[in-house]
Amino acid sequence: MGKTTIAETVNNEAPVNRIASVDVYRGFVMLLMMAEVVSFESVAKALPDNRFWQILAFNQSHVPWTWLSLHDMIQPSFTFLVGVVLPYSVASRKKKGATFNSIIGHTLFRSLVLIFLGFFLRSLGSDHTVFTFEDTLTQIGLGYTFLVMLGFCSPKIQLGVLIFILVGYWLAFALYPLPGAGFDYASAGVPPNWEHNLHGFAAHWNKNTNLAWAADRWFLNLLPRSQPFLFNEGGYSTLSFIPTLGTMILGLLAGGVLKNSQTGKEKLKYFIIAGGSLIALGILLQLTNINPIVKRIWTPAWVVFSGGICFGFLALFYWLVDLKQIQKPFFFLTVIGVNSIAAYVMADGGLRRYINENLHTHLGQHYDQLFGIAYTTLVSGGLTLFFLWLILSWMYRRKIFIKI
Repeated sequence: MGKTTIAETVNNEAPVNRIASVDVYRGFVMLLMMAEVVSFESVAKALPDNRFWQILAFNQSHVPWTWLSLHDMIQPSFTFLVGVVLPYSVASRKKKGATFNSIIGHTLFRSLVLIFLGFFLRSLGSDHTVFTFEDTLTQIGLGYTFLVMLGFCSPKIQLGVLIFILVGYWLAFALYPLPGAGFDYASAGVPPNWEHNLHGFAAHWNKNTNLAWAADRWFLNLLPRSQPFLFNEGGYSTLSFIPTLGTMILGLLAGGVLKNSQTGKEKLKYFIIAGGSLIALGILLQLTNINPIVKRIWTPAWVVFSGGICFGFLALFYWLVDLKQIQKPFFFLTVIGVNSIAAYVMADGGLRRYINENLHTHLGQHYDQLFGIAYTTLVSGGLTLFFLWLILSWMYRRKIFIKI
């Protein structure tokens, strides 16, 4: 990668040593995020008896607590892929003569940029900096330096660290005391009879009454705030960066296999077996009440369960794109995948709102009612998404790739 500014914006040639299937997978993930603008939820509310739109709306939103929807796989997939590409990134830098110290120095800088970019995106529209650490980019930034260090270790050490993280994080939550009889649930923003509250041993991972919530009640109030931090409405937490590192390590292990000299069929077999085993283990942890599958606090069960699904997606795209060489139909996704940081900022920043507002200005305030009021977000959101893709396509054709 070489030396970089805060946004190493313009390269004169396409990125090298890229795996086509990884770009397609990343493009698929970012498309799911960018497609929020079409708001299937709005259509589903307008058509409450239509099962088709209800299913689409469910999979474009996050589940309240346990299990998952398709939308819940955006963050773990993006995180997993950070680990997948790391062996290639490190090898490229070493080939250019980079030393261990220079790689770590670049890594520390990149971690800080990711953290502060997360602050920036979360502070849009606010009159002050919003210090919050549950954003995807911030969570990756907090663990990225550790991941790169592990990139210089053997797969056995990487696996050992992964197990240590998952068992240690599980134990820390399990040992944290459950709320007492007089606990003020209102102070945690959770009704005591909330339908998604877990019972028995699994209650150690309930929303805003767990170890991570308690840690944020202390840590986040050390930072400048407009008002004291009491709880995160979604139940998200800073400490999730620790098991998030576990997801990145799973990606690192997958990337090591992808880069080795095994045949394509052997790699595919590894991805399928690893994916199936992790999914089965995650379900077992959930059903036995040992550890629930909760994305919002990134439980160890979530790490293995979502990690298994990530292996499954990687296997699918690797089989189609790299082994079967079916690439032209996925060009739409490749354009997004090679510029994932740009796509992320477009989706999470103000550009999509700017485009949407200007479409109403120039096409008329009611142009999106072409097919009826129920489908307004499909029309306006679909056009906004199309223009966002055109920007990424323009960048692709001119070999402009945003990197950090």
